[in-house]
Amino acid sequence: MLSYRHSFHAGNFADVLKHIVLIEILQHLGKKEKAFDYIDTHAGAGLYHLASAHAEKLQEYQNGIAKLKASDWPELAAYFAVIDAVNNNNSLEYYPGSPFIALHCMRRQDRAWLYELHPEDASLLLQNTQKVKRARVMREDGLKGLLSLLPPVSRRSLVLIDPSYEIKSDYDLVFQTVEKACAKFPTGTYAIWYPVVERSRITRLEKQFIKSGIKNIQRFELAVTADSDERGMTASGMIVINPPWQLMETMNQLLPKLVGTLAVDSGAFYKAEILVAE
Repeated sequence: MLSYRHSFHAGNFADVLKHIVLIEILQHLGKKEKAFDYIDTHAGAGLYHLASAHAEKLQEYQNGIAKLKASDWPELAAYFAVIDAVNNNNSLEYYPGSPFIALHCMRRQDRAWLYELHPEDASLLLQNTQKVKRARVMREDGLKGLLSLLPPVSRRSLVLIDPSYEIKSDYDLVFQTVEKACAKFPTGTYAIWYPVVERSRITRLEKQFIKSGIKNIQRFELAVTADSDERGMTASGMIVINPPWQLMETMNQLLPKLVGTLAVDSGAFYKAEILVAE
């Protein structure tokens, strides 16, 4: 299924959480001189125009990045630096997707592998990154492509997996792929995004990871309203395997403040927990 376009959802509360976690991991990897590989299995177009017809149709960014002001969030300076880099004069006309965020944080020695199967988004991604020699764009199935890249030559990596989950079997497919990936390269960092539309699916995914034998798994979740099977996506989360040592502390400080800013109603909540210890 190739109907999903992230341009309808760019900059929403789920992107805010996902990209904050992404930057924290990238900054940690960049502390060592040795190169690392960034692998994005569902890269999208890379950059999104918030005044486009797609973005304006749902205006999800209005309850996401538009609610955050850089002056109120000094702890998110790196996040706002990427947003400023794609805009002019402190405006919010464009929102960077995960490929742009990663490339902004990466160094000359690092490499990015960007997978996108949707033909239009793959074309836009190639156009948006054509001047970046350290980035390779592939119009292929990212979950299959991921396994072909592991273990990476650098022996250091961050893998971001964030499909749309429009196909319900994606939940199991994501787990199965990560399980295989960890078997091939157990020391890599894996960041798996998920939407909370039906809590039962996330509970199942959580149990699969807990029983997998994979060690050192943390989970961070941001809910803007209480769980509901009737409201669409009420929350989103990140499951992180082999997270940076300081990530839990950082997210425990950020998530309460994010809930306070992005909550739709009093049912909003957050989670920051260890699913499996080291």
